[in-house]
Amino acid sequence: MTVNMVVVGSIALDTIKTFRETRERILGGSATFFSTVASFFTKVGMVGVAGRDFDNKHIAFLRERGIDMSGFEQVEGKTFHWAGGYGEDFGDATTHTTELNVFETFDPKLPESYKNAPFLFLANIHPALQKKVIEIVNKPRLIALDTMNFWITNPQTHSILISILPHIDVLFVNRQEAALLSGERTLARAVRKLLEMGPKRLVVKLGELGAMTASKDGWFFAPAFPCAEIVDPTGAGDSFGGGFMGALAEKGDLSPASYRKAMLYGSAMGSITVEDFSIDSYRTMTRGHIDDRFAKIMEMTKVA
Repeated sequence: MTVNMVVVGSIALDTIKTFRETRERILGGSATFFSTVASFFTKVGMVGVAGRDFDNKHIAFLRERGIDMSGFEQVEGKTFHWAGGYGEDFGDATTHTTELNVFETFDPKLPESYKNAPFLFLANIHPALQKKVIEIVNKPRLIALDTMNFWITNPQTHSILISILPHIDVLFVNRQEAALLSGERTLARAVRKLLEMGPKRLVVKLGELGAMTASKDGWFFAPAFPCAEIVDPTGAGDSFGGGFMGALAEKGDLSPASYRKAMLYGSAMGSITVEDFSIDSYRTMTRGHIDDRFAKIMEMTKVA
């Protein structure tokens, strides 16, 4: 099956501490969460790097999900390791350790077949790497890009990021990142300014409040699903991206209505991820369960 979507991002081993328990060196990384989620909708090719300590069971799981691993590299050294913790309110994570390891010299290498994929998601990596990938692909139908505060506030990476915004279709940011990148305090002003900077559409992640998307066609808010219990919020944003992009790639429909539907699938997948550690929610997941979660969120948006 031809790859319909490519994700370029991190592959990691995470150590997560919550007020209930600690899990050490579990599967993580933006490319991992995104590709796992998107694989329920379409054929995904994953571009990333791991070290020799990356267990074969993780590779086996990704392949079992039908993810194309032609862009995956395993090299000498240790896999990117992030350690962080959450308080009882599961707010923003507190970083304890960041060990880039082999990810520090990550240089994305796209197989030739990936360069023709119609959908491309550039996860939260150095803007110079995102720019490199944009320059070598063959005009995808849709390019989406995620970023973070570190790249926005660093003068060198900020200038690169600004230069590539006119070449993407969808920009993913959270509320704080939208304010930093736009220089505007209110969400309405930030959205207007960011759209003027180049991307055709914004997706602003609002945490427990859900997410919103905006373009010249208007705004749409997707509610967050009210999870009865949160276990581990790590990867929720990347999972949202995987659901959003996966839903678009599945049908290939880029109409305003399709974007709204994709937002609800993004919300559904983010909520499923937080119900267990790592990608463990998806080890026994079925598409039927995903569609049921989507239907419940859809019901939450009805006014009559």
